Amino acid sequence: MDRPDCNPVLLENTYRQFGPVNRLFSGWRGLYRRELRPLLATAVWPVSLLDIGCGGGDLATLLARWAARDGLRLDLTGIDPDPRAAAFALRRPARPGVLFRQAHSRDLVAEGRRYDVVISNHVIHHLPPEQLNELLSHSEQLATRSVLHNDLRRSPTAFALFSAAALPFRSSFIRADGLTSIRRSYTPAELRAAAPQGWQVELNQAFHQVLTFRHG
Repeated sequence: MDRPDCNPVLLENTYRQFGPVNRLFSGWRGLYRRELRPLLATAVWPVSLLDIGCGGGDLATLLARWAARDGLRLDLTGIDPDPRAAAFALRRPARPGVLFRQAHSRDLVAEGRRYDVVISNHVIHHLPPEQLNELLSHSEQLATRSVLHNDLRRSPTAFALFSAAALPFRSSFIRADGLTSIRRSYTPAELRAAAPQGWQVELNQAFHQVLTFRHG
């Protein structure tokens, strides 16, 4: 799906199917409960969150829905440099407190933007070392409190289970690209070795791991 000449119908279906896939497999419900809801519940200001590489915008929308259900205020910005992903996200029904734009993290650094929390989902395994270092540097500059980069954790078990679990997701790139992503992803030891000083690797549910940075 990263190829500029990929099938546009399959790509649209992929963005559409990211919602149920992320709800089922990405472990964000637990991250919301552990990392975001306690911050939201104690903050005296609306907490701002930046979702880097937001794809079709399903995760930002889901986090906004959970926060609203809990009666908490969360202002979200989702960015993606891919014009196709940004266009899909911008076609979503408007939701209070959720903004999407086509942008790279370096654009926001240049604009002097700051957010309480910076996140990404299934982004870091796509990046070669120099781009990973750039993302982490930008994340440190953009976040005032914490960074949560949630990603896949490579293992034969994860590959086998996702291969079976993704069979219902047809007419999209979900299964093929998902299996490729698992093969490209880091083990915890590899991610620790790749991360700069100050970053921590924390295990997350469903064969995921979170590369974290916390100011202070």
